[in-house]
Amino acid sequence: MIDIEVKLPEKTYHIHLAKGLRAQLGTSISRVWHPRQIALISDDHVAPLYMAELHAQLLAAGFTVLDIVVPAGETSKSLTTLEQIITRLAAAGMTRQDGVIALGGGVVGDLAGLVASLYMRGIALIQIPTSLTAQVDASVGGKTAVNLQTVKNIIGTFKQPDLVLIDPDFLTTLSQRDLVEGYAEVIKTSILADTTFFALTGKITSPADILGHAEELIERSIRYKATVVMQDEHEGGLRKVLNFGHTIGHAVELEAHGALRHGEAVAIGMVTISRVFVRHQQMPVALFEALLKRIEQIGLPTSTDLVAAPDFMAHLQNDKKNQQGTLNLIGVAAVGQPFIYPVPFVKLTDFLGDI
Repeated sequence: MIDIEVKLPEKTYHIHLAKGLRAQLGTSISRVWHPRQIALISDDHVAPLYMAELHAQLLAAGFTVLDIVVPAGETSKSLTTLEQIITRLAAAGMTRQDGVIALGGGVVGDLAGLVASLYMRGIALIQIPTSLTAQVDASVGGKTAVNLQTVKNIIGTFKQPDLVLIDPDFLTTLSQRDLVEGYAEVIKTSILADTTFFALTGKITSPADILGHAEELIERSIRYKATVVMQDEHEGGLRKVLNFGHTIGHAVELEAHGALRHGEAVAIGMVTISRVFVRHQQMPVALFEALLKRIEQIGLPTSTDLVAAPDFMAHLQNDKKNQQGTLNLIGVAAVGQPFIYPVPFVKLTDFLGDI
């Protein structure tokens, strides 16, 4: 088993990564938590596959379990769903000594994490990510959020888990599209991290390659993100580089109204902003082409007409990285050398040009 320690000023927790870990989840959790009531939160795609098995393991380990299943998809990241879940916890008599487990992808992790951070001003949380997006990104670092109408992740907190349990075997039940969209976050991390990781993603040309190298891809992604988070837990500076591709990607995702997955939008975002930085001579053409090749060869989208939508610029203005009228764009000057480039919003249209 691979063990990654995340050591923060006010908390230290561990990420366990191993194939077959799914069969030992109850035992792993019992080593961190004493018997308590647990709200086990999942969605209606993941729950039929894994919830009963985990529920039984938790009962065998001495826990009491409240199963909560939400509709799969971004629409569950809402204040309405948040209120419904917290109401269930209150009705079950859960206390500050109890806990929440997120079993699912990024939406479930964000939603369950926010529930745990708000209920009674905070109860314990464990993340069990089942999608590639969640395993390499969403479950690590403590960000939680729900959306507000057309503004993504605008209501949220930082809530670090007590434990993260990752089994690459969960990925085998994903559709090809869901597996590949999660891989966009891996490509992103590899160009931010180092030449060794970037060389590895250059060899991935099919979904089978993703599954065949899943453990190494996940480990490298987590180690890089954990290193960044340990230096900047609350995104005051360095952690902003993890948003490479996300500023434009989030706006594209909102304009797509569910037609694009998160990773697909991020792939478009990475290509779009990189093309802009090439135009401004801040990213080498060869590096842009290497990034584009990795995205294209796995079948991710690289462009969309949605960037010309009437509300596109308004979505950028609502981005969390907009600080007092300045948007912090993320670029990459060389593999392992990301940079933050602030652009006043009044100059953003000219800077982006024809995207």
